[in-house]
Amino acid sequence: MKIKEILNALEMFAPLPLQDGFDNAGLQIGLTDAEATGALLCLDVTEAVVDEAVTLGYNLIISHHPLIFKGFKSIIGKDYVERCVIKAIKNDIVIYSMHTNLDNALQGVNYKIAEKIGLKQVRILEPKENALLKLVTFAPRKQADGVRNILFKYGCGCIGNYDSCSYNVEGKGTFRAGKGTHPFCGKIGELHQEDEVRIETVLPAYRRQQVTTALLEAHPYEEPAYDFYPVQNVWAQAGAGVIGELEEPETESDFLRRIKQTFEVGCVKHSRMAGRLIQKVALCGGAGAFLLPRAVSSQADVFITGEMKYHDYFYYENSILIAEIGHYESEQYTKELIYSLLEKMFPSLELQMTRINTNPIKYL
Repeated sequence: MKIKEILNALEMFAPLPLQDGFDNAGLQIGLTDAEATGALLCLDVTEAVVDEAVTLGYNLIISHHPLIFKGFKSIIGKDYVERCVIKAIKNDIVIYSMHTNLDNALQGVNYKIAEKIGLKQVRILEPKENALLKLVTFAPRKQADGVRNILFKYGCGCIGNYDSCSYNVEGKGTFRAGKGTHPFCGKIGELHQEDEVRIETVLPAYRRQQVTTALLEAHPYEEPAYDFYPVQNVWAQAGAGVIGELEEPETESDFLRRIKQTFEVGCVKHSRMAGRLIQKVALCGGAGAFLLPRAVSSQADVFITGEMKYHDYFYYENSILIAEIGHYESEQYTKELIYSLLEKMFPSLELQMTRINTNPIKYL
């Protein structure tokens, strides 16, 4: 298969519009029309990782952290990023990154961390806001099912674990076709009344253009009426961090020891133990300190992340147990997540997780 087919499939799982504003996820380097010879999966792109891909004969590297975060005025090999760019281009290697779009996706990075910890009833800790639209359109009664099904096909009508959600009301539509028109029903110059169905459904805001195009192509009317309205509801299927429960509560010390072992952490930094039992767990891979207040307000017993601010340990010492396990350590299983996605979608694609530990932080 072509590389672009692989990337398109990954973006169906973790759409690029889900990434945070500071991010630069997506295609980093290379031409995607080439046939894929194999994919090397990593957390960070380093020169050693590019060398590994060359040795394997793979022309695709998929990373979690983007190699490129800023613009360049020149690329002359003055740092590891520029050297990776040069080496990848010389060897016709495509580099693609799934970063905060994969963090914010349903069943994304934080769900994989929750799986490793053994959490149940996992849900988004901080759902995205102002990310939904309501679409209202009108279709002839006999054609309403076809229009509605097209809208569902292109991402409308998903609420929680339900899909194909809509509300429909029958009524009368009126119009008069002018000169030069080609009306689906009625006659030019005559006022026409048609039995119609008002269709209401919701969609992610980033799908607006795609849904509009599909609606206009599927609708029988030459000039269909439709409206988009902003929806203030939070979008529970996308957002930062997750929260869930352990099947059985654990003591603070037992829980921290298990986390240290599971994530192979050189040093678990944690706040003062207060003798609480741990059952409700909030977490965010990587730099998740911004979610600590949300974890507290959600009445979690512990908040796990890769990086934490020093003064938060003071401010929240009586509210929650804080566990800081390292950025790399918290997100290392992202490679497994991407591997499982590609293995299901492209069973014939040769895959390998990098054997290189790219963590720049060492423990004495």
